[in-house]
Amino acid sequence: MPARSSASRRTVLRGAAVAPVAGLGLAACSAPDGASAAATPTAPVDLGAESEIAQGAAKLYRDHNVVVSRDKNGALKAYSTICTHAGCLINKLQGTTLICPCHGSEFDATTGKVVQQPATEPLAELPVKTTNGRIVAGPGA
Repeated sequence: MPARSSASRRTVLRGAAVAPVAGLGLAACSAPDGASAAATPTAPVDLGAESEIAQGAAKLYRDHNVVVSRDKNGALKAYSTICTHAGCLINKLQGTTLICPCHGSEFDATTGKVVQQPATEPLAELPVKTTNGRIVAGPGA
C-alpha cells in the first residue's frame, strides 16, 4: 500500500487560499513605494532662518524629512519625520501635530511623542542648533 501524504487535498487548498490574504495584511503595514526610511539627514543640514519658527510653533522641512519646534522658552528641538510605525514619510503638520498619511499615526512635533496610534514609538530626535541666525539639524549639528 502506498504511503499516504500527511496533508489532505483540503488542507493544501485552504493554505493556498489563506496565503494571499496573509500577504495583504503584511503589505498593509509597509511603507508605500518611494517612502522609505532612508531619508533622514546623515550630516548637518541648513534648514533656514531661525526667525522662521515662532515660540510655541513648529515647521516641517519636507525636503529634509525634519520637523523643528521652538518651545515657549525659545529652545529648539528637531525630529525625523519618518513614521516609527511603518517608515512612511510624514508630510503634514497641523499646528504642532504631525500626521502620517499611511495609517493616521500622529506625533507631537514639540516632543516627538505619539499622540495617536498605530505608531507606539516616538520620533527619532535629531541634534539641532543655530549658527549665524540659521537653523542647522542632523548628526554633527
